[in-house]
Amino acid sequence: MPLKHERLTRFETPNSKAAFQLKQITRELGKRPLAAYDRGYGNAKFVQATEKIDADLLLRLASNRCVWGIPGTYKGRGAPCKHGDKFKLNDPETWPVAIETLEVKDPKVGRVKVMRWSGFHFLQSPNRVMEIIRVEVMKLVGRNRKFQPLWLAWLGQTMPALEDLWQKYLRRFALEHWYRFAKQRLYWTQPQLSSTRAAERWSDLMPLLTWQL
Repeated sequence: MPLKHERLTRFETPNSKAAFQLKQITRELGKRPLAAYDRGYGNAKFVQATEKIDADLLLRLASNRCVWGIPGTYKGRGAPCKHGDKFKLNDPETWPVAIETLEVKDPKVGRVKVMRWSGFHFLQSPNRVMEIIRVEVMKLVGRNRKFQPLWLAWLGQTMPALEDLWQKYLRRFALEHWYRFAKQRLYWTQPQLSSTRAAERWSDLMPLLTWQL
């Protein structure tokens, strides 16, 4: 359930607000958290904004995203290269050899294939190296629905085991359920309030009501 729930002002962006909230929460927790974000935050701006925050990140990446590898050995002429080979997520011909691949059988999801590549970065943030993870459901339990592969990027100090890491991202979906609950059962969006201040106070009640319930 939410710890912080704030309105974006016209002077803020989702990236800047999320980074500011993460910094505040990390200080209050007193320990290094693992923060999971959807693909709206899987970009260089958010990665740079969180560089000095004491938290590990698990970011969902858009399937058309590109990342770059570590540059080759400097040859002594001109400025050193900042980027290596291009890795286009939706183009298997650009994929290097994965450094780790495993298949797991999850009782709720089914048979899942997980792949990991190491040492990649966004074009605008070459100083922040990421682990790239691809999660593909090979055989779904009890359904015929086809799921698109899930792409994730991990940044931090000590990465959890690969068989556990992708499951940690799934916990983020509880936020989506909370927003639906607040709108449908707590009537968050129904009142026609006359001022921004009143709307903010009403929104402040949503997390408090949820925690009590």
